[in-house]
Amino acid sequence: MKKYLLKRIGFSIFSLIVVVTVVMLLVYTLINRNVIFQMDDVWNKRNNNSRTYYEYTMYQKYGYLTFVDYSTFLSSKYSAKYGEKYTEQADFKAARTAIQYENSYLENADVQEFIAKYEGEGYTIVYLTPMKYANGRTKPGGDGYLLATMEKSVFNRLWEYAKGLITVETVNDVQDPNLTERYTRWEKDPYSGLFAHVGSGTTHKYLLYFDGRFPFIHQNRFHLHLGVSFTKYRGQEIVDVITQPTGEMKYVLTQYPAYIGTDRYDETAINFHEVTYSTGETTEAQKGLFTDNYTNISYQRKGLSMIENSFVMGIIATILAYMLGLPLGVLNARKKDKLPDKIGMWYIIFIMAVPSLAYIFMFAAIGTRLFGLPYAFANAKTPILAYILPIISLALPSVGGLMKWMRRYMIDQMNSDYVKFAKAKGLNRREIFNGHIFKNAIIPIAQGIPSSLAACITGAIITES
Repeated sequence: MKKYLLKRIGFSIFSLIVVVTVVMLLVYTLINRNVIFQMDDVWNKRNNNSRTYYEYTMYQKYGYLTFVDYSTFLSSKYSAKYGEKYTEQADFKAARTAIQYENSYLENADVQEFIAKYEGEGYTIVYLTPMKYANGRTKPGGDGYLLATMEKSVFNRLWEYAKGLITVETVNDVQDPNLTERYTRWEKDPYSGLFAHVGSGTTHKYLLYFDGRFPFIHQNRFHLHLGVSFTKYRGQEIVDVITQPTGEMKYVLTQYPAYIGTDRYDETAINFHEVTYSTGETTEAQKGLFTDNYTNISYQRKGLSMIENSFVMGIIATILAYMLGLPLGVLNARKKDKLPDKIGMWYIIFIMAVPSLAYIFMFAAIGTRLFGLPYAFANAKTPILAYILPIISLALPSVGGLMKWMRRYMIDQMNSDYVKFAKAKGLNRREIFNGHIFKNAIIPIAQGIPSSLAACITGAIITES
């Protein structure tokens, strides 16, 4: 049994790696990378060279390439030479403005050094020519840029994605020479009354803690990086987008860390379990509220996160599907070739043949027009009613599948020798169905329950949208 479980786990991990690899290869090779600028307000507001430069920064952010800006090169060089006041030096100013002169910029020594350095490292030099009007004035966003770019191969992008997929917080994460005490240990959590695993030198103070919010056990030690969103939640980590509540601020009566042990309470939306380390100087106000440099805060919000909404809808739909599908499958088997069985088969054929997108809109139209159900959470006066349509859309196809297989397994068992033997012993039809046929037919159905529950977490993108 142990070898079997390890083998199944190994195959699952291998399958996951293969699927992720194929998906990433498809994303990076078949999808035009310009789509990341769809609905990008920053990109829309920029023009000329400024827009092109912004495109390079985003390509680098999303892993398509790496580039070095000439201005960054100058800042590094002259800050090392002159210190903090390097921007006031005449030679720095001359080097910085050199690229604004198309006909002479290559004569500048710093430009030559920049080109030689990065061409030697395999970069491609890109010069964005200054854009000017006929009178010599620079057009909006038309300043010149000098860049060194290096495209990443699709396999290099895939490797970087896999390498950074999971990160672990350690006591050496915080780069602050003033932090002398570094540790991880278990302490009594003043906010939950239970014990929590806390750290010093880690990015988060609370590495493992318990509270009253689903799934009740939370951790900040291991982080899964699926990438960043570039649509509605542009720039945010995808894991944060799907796990953070989306409602209004949730204010509770609690204590700041500096007040613990006193009788002072404040109403605040700060989530003290999610504070992170700040390397900068703490203000006087922060010193009065916090006992250390873990002062970067996040806020608690009401409502469910995307993944919680998916799970709630999925689990209710799964329960509903089994409650309806199994009895109806048994009824079809007992009434084989009669009217109930024919009606059931018509439903199974319909729900399996019609594309999911079609019956989703069909159920939505029926639900909104005949029963006045809300089509989206945003227009639901009673939020719980917004769950009805997606739950029905998720449950009904599963009902058809369970009916089909339950009917098949029941009919297979009805033709077995042990059924004939039970009849010979004098058992009636109800006793044979309930005591023998159903118990044996339900075994293969029960094997699919774990995968059905796992699918509740992944959700159904089209239906939920």
